[in-house]
Amino acid sequence: MARVAFIGLGVMGYPMAGHLKSRGGHEVTVFNRSSEKAKKWTEQFGGSDAATPQEAARDKDFVFSCVGNDDDLRAVTIGENGAFHAMKKGAIFIDNTTASAAVARELDAEAHKRGIHFLDAPVSGGQAGAENGALTVMVGGSEEAFEKAKPIIDSFAKMVGLMGPSGAGQLTKMVNQICIAGLVQGLAEGIHFGKKAGLDIEKVIEVISKGAAGSWQMENRHKTMNAGKYDFGFAVDWMRKDLGICLAEADRNSARLPVTALVDQFYKDVQVMGGKRWDTSSLLARLER
Repeated sequence: MARVAFIGLGVMGYPMAGHLKSRGGHEVTVFNRSSEKAKKWTEQFGGSDAATPQEAARDKDFVFSCVGNDDDLRAVTIGENGAFHAMKKGAIFIDNTTASAAVARELDAEAHKRGIHFLDAPVSGGQAGAENGALTVMVGGSEEAFEKAKPIIDSFAKMVGLMGPSGAGQLTKMVNQICIAGLVQGLAEGIHFGKKAGLDIEKVIEVISKGAAGSWQMENRHKTMNAGKYDFGFAVDWMRKDLGICLAEADRNSARLPVTALVDQFYKDVQVMGGKRWDTSSLLARLER
C-alpha cells in the first residue's frame, strides 16, 4: 500500500482515483477545485480530501494529477498552494493531463531542483476506459521513477509504457490524437456515403469491420453515429484542445499535418453547430446538417 494523492476529479480523474483506492488498495487523498466533488468521492470510496493540492501532496509517495491544460497543471504544481511545495524528497508526481511536451519538460526540471520526480503520463481510452480501469498510459521521464510508479499506475491501466525522457509521453499522446482525427473523419464519411447510397449501414459495418478498414472507433461508435447520438465519449471541446497542442508542436518540429489541421477545422464547425460537448464521432453530424 502506498500513500497517494490525486488532484483533479473530472470525468477521467474521478474513476482513476477510485481504482487507486478500491483496486490498488492504496491510501488516497484527493483534491478538486469543487470541494463538493471531492466530498462525493470520499463518500463513495473512502480515503480523505484536502483543501489544497499542497495539503493533498504532503508526505505522499505518489501524487497524480488530471486537470485541464498547461496553465491548470502549473497552478496545481508550482502555483500558490501547489503540490510541489509540500512533496517530500524522492516522491513522484505523475501527470495524466493531456498537455504540451514543453510544460512537461518545464515541470520535470523544476521537480529535479526540488529532489522529486516528474512523469508526464497522458492516457487514452476515454471515460469508459477510466471507469473500467483499462486505460493506455504513455509515460515520459526517468526509468527509475517509471519502475517505481508503474505498479501504482497499473491500478487503472491495461497498458503502461515508458516512451522516453521527459515530454515523450505527451508527444506519444499527440501521435495518438493525430491518428484518431483522420480515422474518425474517414468513418464519418464512410457512413455518410453508405447512407446516401441506400446501403444498410449495419450490414456494411458487419462486413468491413472484419477487414482492413476495421478499427476500435468503427466497432464502438458506428451504431451511435448511425443513430445520430453523440454523447458517448470524448468531447469535441477536449479534442480541439488536444489537436491544438498537436498543431503547435508540429509548428515547432516542422511536421506536416494537413489532415489533422483540416479535421480540427471540421470540429470547429461542430462547435458552431452547438456540439461542443458532443463526442468526437459527431463529425458525421457536420456532414448531415
